[in-house]
Amino acid sequence: MASQPPTRPALRERYERRRQEVLATAARVFAERGYQATSMADLTEATGLTAGGLYHYIGSKEQLLFGICDDLMAPLLEQARPIAGGDGPPQERLRALLRTWLRHVAAHRDHLLVFAQERHVIEREPQWRAVRRQRREFEALLDDVLAEGERTGAMRFADRRLALLALLGMVNHTAQWFRPRGRLSAEQIADGYCDLLLRG
Repeated sequence: MASQPPTRPALRERYERRRQEVLATAARVFAERGYQATSMADLTEATGLTAGGLYHYIGSKEQLLFGICDDLMAPLLEQARPIAGGDGPPQERLRALLRTWLRHVAAHRDHLLVFAQERHVIEREPQWRAVRRQRREFEALLDDVLAEGERTGAMRFADRRLALLALLGMVNHTAQWFRPRGRLSAEQIADGYCDLLLRG
């Protein structure tokens, strides 16, 4: 089990920063090698920590996988809530949500790849409920914006649920092919997806 974070603000901030670095490194290694094929020795080598130092931040390999999933959704929700609940027209809020979401995908590409590849490892565990709850909340935020757009006449869908699922599929699959130095930036991809949805 991971150690409790320090209570002093400066030490806690340093602890959390290092823990985020460990999660990002582990996500990269899991994405490249697969969760099952990655040993704790591989993780200590990649992070530069001793085994004891690694356990200090993550507790266990399985807890590390949960940490990667949590790190994927929690920050995105924090940014998405005020955008979805804002005052602007729904189509503008949808575009802002997609830009935020795609920037997050670009910054957490390894996390998304690990989530897609390894969710079966943990989705029967009790901790999975928190991950599932976060995913459902995010989907509900998106659907609320689409529903408002439909009510106001700003958006038209033959089947709003199908449009939402298509949007989720498009964005989540972006991690498979997105490259930081590719032809399109995260914002350009977001605008392209938004235009597809609104013009469809």
